[in-house]
Amino acid sequence: MLSQKPWRLEAVILLVAGVFACLSLGVVAVGVLRQIGVSGFKTPDSFGGVLVATLSFQGAACGLMGLFLKYHQVTWREAFGLRRADLRKSLLLAVGVLAVALPVVLLLQQLSALGLEKIGWAAEDQRAVDLIAGSKTFWQRGYFVVFAVVLAPVAEEFIFRGVLFPFFRQLGRPWLAWLGVSFLFAIIHLNAPTLVPLLVLALVLTWLYEFTDCLLAPILAHSLFNGVNLLVLFFGAPVLQWLHRFHPA
Repeated sequence: MLSQKPWRLEAVILLVAGVFACLSLGVVAVGVLRQIGVSGFKTPDSFGGVLVATLSFQGAACGLMGLFLKYHQVTWREAFGLRRADLRKSLLLAVGVLAVALPVVLLLQQLSALGLEKIGWAAEDQRAVDLIAGSKTFWQRGYFVVFAVVLAPVAEEFIFRGVLFPFFRQLGRPWLAWLGVSFLFAIIHLNAPTLVPLLVLALVLTWLYEFTDCLLAPILAHSLFNGVNLLVLFFGAPVLQWLHRFHPA
């Protein structure tokens, strides 16, 4: 059962405002650098723009969470549940829950894409997916792996599950905590085919945090989810090509 969190209204507002302020500054900086023709920022898909965008959102969140915890006099170990006696059990549960939820989420993504195509809405991959799949250098792929498996899960789980969910839940707004925060998590990815699947994933991660009271549990599940998707992106197409060579249609 989730324990009481000491999050204060003013601190939550400042955290959210700070993250979006950093994101806005990042977007402006990328636009300026693209206008003046700086190498690495010449197109919307240039790696420099991606680097600044990710660091100005998830990176900024990781930086601001230190100030947020210090304000509440909460240690990192306390915030992430590292002091729990049942930490190992919580992490094993996270792996098991993801093993069950992953095929459901992936199936929902396929069904969502098909449904959108049926109504004439061309389903497109997330821009981030296109960028990762199109990355060519070792360093670019290495950064995307670190971002997807470490930076994004830590930052997003801290904001959505670690802060916003218990904050609204403790205000006596359980439906807003569960559905509202989960919907916000899904919609910030700005991709129609993944809206419903990510909403379901967010609800699963929320339940995991509620049940274990250990933020590291949804972080691990989120990280593994992203890791599986990376493996599919990096190796799915080559494997299919290899199979096609030996089993042509």
